[in-house]
Amino acid sequence: MTPNYKKVGNRSSVHNGLPFLRLLPGVCIGVLMTALASPLTAQTDLDENAETDEVLIMDTFVVESIRGSQTAAIDIKKQSLQMVDAIVAENIGKFPDNNVVEALQRVAGIQVTGRNRGEVSTVHIRGLDDVTTTLNGRNIFTTSGRSVSLQDIPASLLNRVDIYKTRSASLIGSGIAGVIDVKTNRPFFFDEERNMVALRGTYTELSDSFDPNVSAMFSDVWKTEYGKFGALINVSYAETNWKDISATAGAMVPFITEEGASEFGFIPLERIFESSALVEESPLWQPGLEAGLPFAEGSTLTWTPVGSDTPVEVPYYLSRDAVFTSNMDGHRERSAVNAVLQYAPNDRSVYTFEAFYTGYREDWCNNLMFTFADWWDGWDAVGVDVNDAVELYPGTNIVASRVTPYAYGFMSADKTVQKTDSYVYALNGEWLIGDNLKLTGDISYQDSEFENTFIAARTDRSCYVLDVDFNDGSGVPGFSFRDNPDTTADESDLTDPSLWTIAQFYDNAGYSKGSAMTGTLDGVYETPDWKLIENFKFGIRYDDRDAEEGAYPAQAEAYLGQPLANYPELQTIVTGFYDGRADMPDAAVFISGDYLNEHADEMRDLWGITKPEMKRNFTITEKSFAAYLQSDMRYDLGGASSLSGQIGARYARNDRDLDFITDNDSKTDDTILPSAMLLYDINEQFRIRASYGETIRYPSFTSLNPTITYSDDVTGIGYGTASGGNPDLKPTESKNYDLSFEYYAAQTTMFYATAFKREVEGLVVDFRKRVYSTSPTYGENYPYILSAPDNASDGELTGWEFGAVWFPENVPDWLHGFGIQASYTILDSEQEIPVTNDAGEVIGTTKTPFFNVSDSSYSVVLAYEKSRFSARLSYVWREDFLASYEAAQFANPLGVYNDEQVSLDLQISYNLTDNLMLTFDATNLTDEEYHSYYEYEDTNNFGNWIISRTFSAGVRYSF
Repeated sequence: MTPNYKKVGNRSSVHNGLPFLRLLPGVCIGVLMTALASPLTAQTDLDENAETDEVLIMDTFVVESIRGSQTAAIDIKKQSLQMVDAIVAENIGKFPDNNVVEALQRVAGIQVTGRNRGEVSTVHIRGLDDVTTTLNGRNIFTTSGRSVSLQDIPASLLNRVDIYKTRSASLIGSGIAGVIDVKTNRPFFFDEERNMVALRGTYTELSDSFDPNVSAMFSDVWKTEYGKFGALINVSYAETNWKDISATAGAMVPFITEEGASEFGFIPLERIFESSALVEESPLWQPGLEAGLPFAEGSTLTWTPVGSDTPVEVPYYLSRDAVFTSNMDGHRERSAVNAVLQYAPNDRSVYTFEAFYTGYREDWCNNLMFTFADWWDGWDAVGVDVNDAVELYPGTNIVASRVTPYAYGFMSADKTVQKTDSYVYALNGEWLIGDNLKLTGDISYQDSEFENTFIAARTDRSCYVLDVDFNDGSGVPGFSFRDNPDTTADESDLTDPSLWTIAQFYDNAGYSKGSAMTGTLDGVYETPDWKLIENFKFGIRYDDRDAEEGAYPAQAEAYLGQPLANYPELQTIVTGFYDGRADMPDAAVFISGDYLNEHADEMRDLWGITKPEMKRNFTITEKSFAAYLQSDMRYDLGGASSLSGQIGARYARNDRDLDFITDNDSKTDDTILPSAMLLYDINEQFRIRASYGETIRYPSFTSLNPTITYSDDVTGIGYGTASGGNPDLKPTESKNYDLSFEYYAAQTTMFYATAFKREVEGLVVDFRKRVYSTSPTYGENYPYILSAPDNASDGELTGWEFGAVWFPENVPDWLHGFGIQASYTILDSEQEIPVTNDAGEVIGTTKTPFFNVSDSSYSVVLAYEKSRFSARLSYVWREDFLASYEAAQFANPLGVYNDEQVSLDLQISYNLTDNLMLTFDATNLTDEEYHSYYEYEDTNNFGNWIISRTFSAGVRYSF
């Protein structure tokens, strides 16, 4: 009987526990239609025309405390018709976290992923990662992508960040997850000269480094007879030395048992490949199954011996193909400049020029210790009894630990160097025309370029005996090597260069770039004499965008075959694998990634490689036009009770010219995106909102490129991988329903609950099929597993958000200044994924959760501040989630799940004077390790990685 192991792949639906969500679309639409049939008047939405509102009516938030930051965020949420959450800087240049992404994870409905290289990189709003990013209301991007790398924007430059979870017609319609609008400071935000200089040093524990972070802002305004002038410059520079440490038990493949081997003439514990001369059937087993091969004790495969007509049930084991550990050491620099000039000739017009630059430089060395655990021959030669070579998890056929004779392994060292430069230039004008018309015009140009190089080399050997425990504790594998009694070499001493032969060399590079010229014109026409409608909002947007990518072409594999001991200049000793927390070798000799990079031409000569020429992969030009019309309405019900509404529609058209290596094409997409919002103020404190809107996701430029990129097999699996795009991809569309209940108890206290539903059509998923092509290494007719995208899936996402901000009043003096910010999110998602055979034909469908969606997550922030002292203790937790699908080449379940993730951070500030502040910050106080697994956590552990703790001390001077 199979034990009851924890299973996360097919979870119970939130629908069952929250049946109200099934009625949400009807409730939202019914309430909206009823409300819009009533006479309504307008309510100002602070963020619908943010460019105009901020300057002319001074919708700014310059605060100087945690409490003030929370008060401003509550005010933004309360005053907006749309469902908006905001994070406001606690002081000039003092955002509540080290970067934007870290701060966003504390907002209800937001989860983050991509914890590597010393930072968090990806934001998901209500389970979706297709987020439109804007800077001061302007859509921005990084190189050839459709969104910006938020981690490139320093927190020290920010005034606030607004997160739009619903969409009005006046907002850009792309990005089905939502809009994140990053707002920087402007001189007119201040009445007088304001300056700030901040210095901070950060100690990163894993890398044992102390790194600088410097920022400054200088701003002033002048009132003259010619009008009001303002100038501001904000600069930032930060360095980070980081270290990523991981250990991984490899993928599962089947091995024949001792009993099965005797039946067919196999060697005991021989790995079962796709075919065998001893068996009639082919393939011998089906890789890439959603649930993997059966893992109950005694599970069998049905084979027919060659020359026989009688099928035989053959028992098998499931064991890992390899075990490996990696140390990555990197250095990153980020710089940014925001320069702003403002001029108001009178109180009816304002002109703003902005220049924004972000620079990114990063390099890292990855040292990978990789050993295959799948060899089966030579038991007698190494003195191992095959009957004692494996240990199983009780009640299963899954190998928990094993002995492997003559295991082949390699040490891979690589060096990656990357850089990005992004520029945005913008000119904005705002005018009040007559008594009722307000116009805002904006023209911007942006340019972003990225370059990267990659160089790598391996050494290899076959060891005497590998002993491996695939789960030595908490999912972390342990392994060791035995010495060969017939030789004098110490095979367990991996720092001995005489054990290693210089093997393969790899050389690659690429680039991507993008630019855009964008113009917008927005207007608000007030209708004060109308009783039913108070204003009309309208606008147009034109964007001329281009994107290009290129890379080195594929190269033949080069194998040197020389002893590493003969090249002392190439050698470096790497220590501290898995930080000494697992039973594995602590040190090994590698080829130096730094030496490879610094002597790249010399290394190409050594391996007999000619430096490739960079080849363009594609160029895409996209011209977009959009126009919208919307109206705000309001109806007073008496006293503090009122109904407010907003209804609108946005027309969007996209024309793309596609220039690929193999083909040229043109595509046009156009759509109308309706939106409606109802807001019912029951009284001054209690409010209900209902929203309906439609949004769209355009395919990434890379996914449109049909050119196939082939990657040869580098781990001995027997076939390579290939990937290509699809120029016929359509936009993904989403219908969005929201219903919110909000209670504003006081200026600094708020509670809310929001139910939401997303119906997504045309999700892009990868189709897999086997193809054959000429390999630079293995020759003609070599097999590859090709993945290519298609709009082949629909999905539905539902959930609840709960949030609270509470700064209690009427408490003892020692408790005054205490506050809590908390949020809890429930998500349930389901998408249909097509199942394909080797030919790429759809043979069925399967239902899975959305990727990177935790069923539940929460955050709690405890704040305390007095006149000179303030502190924040922040805790974030998210449940385990489906992170990705494994390559469809193995016997384990396809789904790779990340285990639950937590983070505990601390911030302390103390004002020595009114102008001088000392700060202390600490992240990951609990020194977390993160883990992943193949659907069943207890037996199918997979990856493990350590997140570094950081401690920062700084000083900030304002004048």
